[in-house]
Amino acid sequence: MWKLAALLCLASIPLIAHHSFGAEYDSNKPVTLTGTITKIEWTNPHSHFFLDVKDDKGNVANWKFEGYPPSVLSRTGWKRDVTMKVGDTVTVFGWRSRDGTNWAHSRGVTFADGKKLFFGPPAGTGDGGTTPAVDVK
Repeated sequence: MWKLAALLCLASIPLIAHHSFGAEYDSNKPVTLTGTITKIEWTNPHSHFFLDVKDDKGNVANWKFEGYPPSVLSRTGWKRDVTMKVGDTVTVFGWRSRDGTNWAHSRGVTFADGKKLFFGPPAGTGDGGTTPAVDVK
């Protein structure tokens, strides 16, 4: 019995580390950025990709975008190492992190050929977003 309890405790550790949209991102700060893919991480519980974005003065900033886990990406049309590769130019829509760094929750990715795929859920889906689910008095 103790082995089962230990196994259940270990299995729950990733859930403790999981964060809500509203805790990390601001639904009032949407961003749409175009740049070059520099890195892609198909990891659980969230996949990430990194994008070099050039401003109007030529300065380059590297942005980190968070999205669905690999299993969801696969089910929604993504193919690892095929759909998006380092060096590709894409446009991403998402919401900026609350801390103001170059980190965002991604929603949609538009590729150079015009094809669009979702990389992450809409703002606040499943975790309450920025508004409490119930009226707290």
